This record gives sequence, structure tokens and C-alpha cells, in this order.
Amino acid sequence: MTKENFRLELTGDGSFTFFSSEFGEAFHSHHGARQEAELKFVAPTQLRVTAHKPIVRLLDVCYGLGYNTAAAIAAIWEVNPDCKVEWIGLELDTEVAKQAIAHGLLGQWPPPLPELLREIAENQVLQTKNITARLLVGDARQTIEQVVASGFQADAIFLDPFSPPKCPQLWTVEFLGLVAQCLSPTGKLATYSCSAAVRVALMAAGLRVGSTPPVGRRSPGTVASFTEDGLPPLSPQELEHLQTRAAIPYRDPNLWDEPEAIVHRRRIEQQASALEATGQWKKRHSLPR
Repeated sequence: MTKENFRLELTGDGSFTFFSSEFGEAFHSHHGARQEAELKFVAPTQLRVTAHKPIVRLLDVCYGLGYNTAAAIAAIWEVNPDCKVEWIGLELDTEVAKQAIAHGLLGQWPPPLPELLREIAENQVLQTKNITARLLVGDARQTIEQVVASGFQADAIFLDPFSPPKCPQLWTVEFLGLVAQCLSPTGKLATYSCSAAVRVALMAAGLRVGSTPPVGRRSPGTVASFTEDGLPPLSPQELEHLQTRAAIPYRDPNLWDEPEAIVHRRRIEQQASALEATGQWKKRHSLPR
């Protein structure tokens, strides 16, 4: 991704994000980029509680500008300045992270975070007294296998690709199954998406799913873990959504298919399904179609 493929945009809470012309989407909600990082990712994974541990492990899937990681580490060190953070990030291209640094976008978090994240963006590795970090650059479908092989067990996973229709390859049953292998038995995974297909894929990986409050938009997010302890329950309406054709997940059996092929495969499966049409479910609940 080059500079020409994204532009700087101001969001509702005064923080900035980038808009990707390649994916046709902004990296964050226009209601608030920093707000989204804190309320969609840090709060649902309960990092201010986890911070009391001597070591906290984080996995950031689609590192992007670095906001989720910055917000997470800031929250951890605010509670426990002596906590050691072990961090792994996955990102297709470091250009976005470098441009975020160049525009001073991480200056909204306290030092030494901007300096630490600059080193991660530039060198992909970082080792200090309080943080060990590796940024794995490339297709996340391949780099996640390195994380699995290392035995890394995250206390919190941030799942933040572009939306499922735009980036289906990072929302499939197969990919999320690998991501779930990197979550500790007591850890939590958070994502902004409430897609039924995504929730079903997480459940196929052995996770329980809950609903997080809407942040600047109508739809909620999702938090997942291996136990139901502390998970906000899905509403009856959301549970019904999991019984519609919208819940048929994306599949990528060999973890190398093009996005168009993944979307087409799901569309064929939906057309052959006996599940309720999603439009009927929306009509029943007076939702926009």
C-alpha cells in the first residue's frame, strides 16, 4: 500500500484515521478513531484487570496505524507501570504504520509509546525492559502460522481487518481457527464486527461469543473467549441472526484463495441453504434492508 492509496481523515473525537482507496473503507469509525480503539478493543478484553499480572501478552491482527496497540499498552501501564508486555502484530504492509508516525498521529498517547511504536514500524522488532515486540509483515494467513508454531498464548487478541465483504480472507473459518489457537484459555478476543458469519466462524473455533456496546454507530461489536465468564450475552435478536443465511461463514480451505473466490463460494452455499433468508429476519425486526 503506497501513500497514494490512503488519505488522512479527521474523526468525530478529534483523532485522525486514514481512508484506504484500495479497500474503499476508513481504518476506523468516523465517529472516533481513538474512541474505537479504547471502547471496541481495550475495554472488552478487560486489559485494565489483566494488567495486574506481571506479564501481559497481546496479539494485534491487522496492526494498521497502531491505535489498538497504543491504547492497550497505555491502559496496561497506567494500571501497572511494571507490567511486561509481550506483543505480536500482523500487518500486510508497514507503510500505514510509518505514515501514522510521520503525521504524528500517535502523539495523543503518552511517552514513551510514540517512540516505541516508531521503532516497531521501522524495524519490526523491539526489546526493552518492559516490552518485547515483533511485527510480522505479510499475508496474515501465512504469518499467523508462525504465531501458532511459537506457542504464543495471548491474553487479548484484537481482530481488526477491513470489513468481511471487503477483506473476507481474514474472517474465514480456517483463519479464525488459527487465530483462536493463539488465545490463552482465559484470554479474550475483540472485534468491531457483529457479522453473523464472523460470530459463527469464531464459534466453530471453539469460542463463546458476546456482544459489546455500539460505539458511535448502530451496530455492536463482538467479544469472544473459551468460557462464558464475563461475556455480555447476545440478545434474542442476535441469536436469531445466527440462524439465518447471513450466518453462513466465509471459507478458505487452503488459506490462499483470492477474496472474490471466497465471496463466491459463500454466495453459492447461501443460495443452496435452507436457512431463513436474512431479509426476512430484518423485516421481522423492522431493520433496514
